[in-house]
Amino acid sequence: MNFIRTAIPDVIIIEPTVFGDERGYFVETFRQDKLEDFLGFSVNFVQDNESKSSLGVLRGLHYQLAPAAQTKLVRVIKGKVLDVAVDIRAGSPTFGQHVSVELSEHDKRQMFIPRGFAHGFVVLENDTIFAYKVDNYYSPENDRGLAFDDPAIGINWIVDKQQLQLSAKDLRQPSLEKAELFDFASPLYV
Repeated sequence: MNFIRTAIPDVIIIEPTVFGDERGYFVETFRQDKLEDFLGFSVNFVQDNESKSSLGVLRGLHYQLAPAAQTKLVRVIKGKVLDVAVDIRAGSPTFGQHVSVELSEHDKRQMFIPRGFAHGFVVLENDTIFAYKVDNYYSPENDRGLAFDDPAIGINWIVDKQQLQLSAKDLRQPSLEKAELFDFASPLYV
């Protein structure tokens, strides 16, 4: 496994080694020991989630506030997405900035998104299956989001805006300026 820090160093791309031949392929998709050695702290994933979506579906930007804040490890099983993480840690040197990375069934890359970030993705191929691990259970009372099209964040979702499909909830999310945020000075992993 290869671990790559992005322009926001806390967001990490993981490139697993894929072994393939005429029969198919084998890939180790998760190794807790290697991830924790790279990170320098422990992560205890407690829930796996999976979604199937059509071309143009945009899910996000989502996060959960403490004490239910979540770290995510995301990947694509089938299809392709543009995956986005936004730093919402007030006081962070990268506050309001984002990382966007294409993830697909072909490259098997994953993205590690720590607590303190909003996350979303847009589907770039029909029948895409997206899977992710989280280190805290879903908590409706701590569930929050950001406007996907906030000009202060400036995400290029690649898909034409008229072709995007969003839930009613995601169409009502606040701008970064009005969102509930994390404090960069407060520890997120204890």
